[in-house]
Amino acid sequence: MASKKAEIAWVPLESNPEVMNQFIHNLGVSELWGYNDVWGLDEDLLQMVPQPCVALLLLFPITPGYEKFRLEESKKLHETGQPLSDKVYFMKQTIRNACGSIAVLHSLANTMDKIEILEGPLKNFLAKTQSLNPDDRAKTLETSGEIAQAHQATAQGGQTEAPNAEDDIDLHFICFIERDGEIYELDGRKPFPINHGKCTSLLKDGAKVIKQFMERDPDLLQFTVLALAPNQSF
Repeated sequence: MASKKAEIAWVPLESNPEVMNQFIHNLGVSELWGYNDVWGLDEDLLQMVPQPCVALLLLFPITPGYEKFRLEESKKLHETGQPLSDKVYFMKQTIRNACGSIAVLHSLANTMDKIEILEGPLKNFLAKTQSLNPDDRAKTLETSGEIAQAHQATAQGGQTEAPNAEDDIDLHFICFIERDGEIYELDGRKPFPINHGKCTSLLKDGAKVIKQFMERDPDLLQFTVLALAPNQSF
């Protein structure tokens, strides 16, 4: 009998700009760019985010209600279809607890025309996977020792004690980007990107979509938003 393939698991990343920025800068992203806290989704608080904002990361709780919505959404879109730009870089998540790194990779792979990525592990990975399908991109990440090592080193350096890689984590990272004038949700647990419609401002239109996540679980507070934008330290 063939043995079952062992599950690959990574230590979860902390939703912390300092942690995320250490991760991407170690991978080769220019230090002129980084993740910034979004302190609130009201217009006055959104104005505090550095511009241009080229990607958003959302950390949110996975609940039974959300899981029901996710499955219903996928089924509906399978049946009705949706417009999807072939310029969107999307990959599946096959590594347990790697959603933070997947969201980061989604944010960077889809903004290479806006940010500078220097020679290094990230640039090599994106070049290698650019022409692959979402499943093969995930398989390539499973064997990318350099990215795994960078993730591991960063995950152990947060402000809170890092959980074990095998722990069940009920929080999940996803990414929002703009492509061809439309806003896309990129979640490696879903079968494909989700097109949320016309986008004139990623920050403002992304905030509207994120509010829908919050409205599905109004009694929960574990929502965190980060914006990929110019680094305020420069």
